[in-house]
This record gives sequence, C-alpha cells and structure tokens, in this order.
Amino acid sequence: MTHPNKAAVIDMGTNTFHLLLVELHGNEFKTIYKEKIAVKLGKGGITQNQIAPDAEKRALHTLGHFKNLIDDESISQVFAFATSAVRNANNGPDFVNRVREQLGIQIHVISGDEEAQLIYEGIHFSGALDERTTLMMDIGGGSVEFIIGNAQKVFWKQSFEIGGQRLLDAFHYHDPILPEEVEKLEEYCGEKLKPLLEAIDIHKPSGFVGASGTFDTLIDMYYATMLQCKLTGQHVFELPVSDFYQLFQLLVTKNRAERLGIPGMIAMRVDMIVVASCLIDFILHHVQVQSICCSHFSLKEGAVSRMLSGEINL
Repeated sequence: MTHPNKAAVIDMGTNTFHLLLVELHGNEFKTIYKEKIAVKLGKGGITQNQIAPDAEKRALHTLGHFKNLIDDESISQVFAFATSAVRNANNGPDFVNRVREQLGIQIHVISGDEEAQLIYEGIHFSGALDERTTLMMDIGGGSVEFIIGNAQKVFWKQSFEIGGQRLLDAFHYHDPILPEEVEKLEEYCGEKLKPLLEAIDIHKPSGFVGASGTFDTLIDMYYATMLQCKLTGQHVFELPVSDFYQLFQLLVTKNRAERLGIPGMIAMRVDMIVVASCLIDFILHHVQVQSICCSHFSLKEGAVSRMLSGEINL
C-alpha cells in the first residue's frame, strides 16, 4: 500500500546526490529521512560536456540505493531532478533514458532558470527573507544560482555555469591554492558575472543569503570554533562576515589533509570549498553586509514547497 501523504525528492547535483523523504501535512512537511552521497557526476567529464562512464556507474548505484529506501517507505510520489552536469552533457539524454529503463525513475532535467526559482522557493520556505531586498546565492558543483528578491517576489535571477567542480578544474592546481590562482579565479568571476554585478547596481540588495552545500559546511565550521551546537529544527543561521574571513584564511592557506582537520569540515566538501569560498569572497566585495544569512533550505525544499501547494503533480 502506498502512502498518499508521503513523497520523495531526489536532487541529482553535479557533485552530490540528495534524497529527501517527507510526510506532507497541509502547508508543512516533516522529514522522515534524508541522505547525501558524493556521487561526483561531473568528475572526469564536466569540462568536455560529458558524463564519464565511472560517474554514470556511481550515479546508477546511488539511485538504486535511493529507490530501495523509497520503496521501503511505500512512497509512490517521487520527484527526481537533475541540474548542471546532466543538462550540459551531450550524453545527458542517454543517461536519463538508462535511469528510467533500469530503475523506473523519471528524471526532470531542469533549466538554470527553473533551478534559480526553486532555490528561491526553498529559501523563502526557510523563513530567511523579509521585506529587505536580498541577494541569494547557491553554489553547486556545475552551476551557481543568484537571485535578488524579498519575501514577496523575485526581482532578478540567473544561473551561471561556474560551479565548484568547474572552478576546481580550471583554477585550483596547487594545494594549498596559490594567491595568483585565487586572483585568476576572481578575475574570471568578474568577467562571467557581469550580468549579476549590473543587477546588484540596479537593485542594491542590503541582505545576503547563502543556501546549502558550502554554506552548510561554513556554518558547521563556525559553530565548531564557537563550541556551540546548532538547534534541532533551526533552518537559518547567521555567519558574521568577519568570521567568514577567518575561515577563508584557513581554507586558502591549508592543504587538503590540514583542511580535513578543521573542526566541522566534511570529506565531501574538502576539495570544492576552497574555490567556493573564493567565489563568496568575490561577492562580498560587491554587497555591503555585516553577516551572511545561511539557509539550510534550498532546491530540495523548494520542490517540497511546490508539492505542498499542488504545483508539482506526481
């Protein structure tokens, strides 16, 4: 017997695959189970717009594992979506077909624009927004999404294909990263993010929200340095900019093994967090804020929010 009020979200990112199993109640949801696995779908092929054979093997194995968990909970409502690595891969459609044939999972390959909208809906759901104009940012492995808006509406949004895996492949050759590599990376961001810088000039955001991945790990590291525990059920956290810069200094001056030793760091993020933090540093030069608001909710929760409103019919 299937449970009509249960649903599953599978977020197939370029670096990480996420599974979120929820119970839907009115306009709220309860998490039954969640898991993230570093599948590294973009590894070995992202710069050639390909999903490498090894990466596909890891993806199919992980999706098989997710499917078993979904079946164990008798869930029939499944929303699976793929982002940058699949939408840009020449063999992306073949991969989508294979997943459907082998596992019976229908993958929605979402555009960068849809991804940005879902991220906004997830951040909105977390309660991180108010009437202030805010810049929102989500750093994925393949793409980075920026949204400018408030609790009422989106003023501007865009997805850029300059995610962590791409920046890692293009700029992070030495470990620790060299100052000139950081400089080149930030110059490159200046070129690629011109539309964002224009939008910041027009809308003048006074708040800055970072969502998921890198921001979750930065918060874990910050709380570890403060010897504090995060509250269960808390979805929004504040990271003072001055504390971000203390962490940033650690990240750009340590090698991989030393970074792994930083309290709060996880192996899944240890490689990409350096270039992702350089990207945050670049953004902080263009928005005047005292602290970064970190939303634990992002893309997956945006999808759940749509399920609750009946916009996603599964």
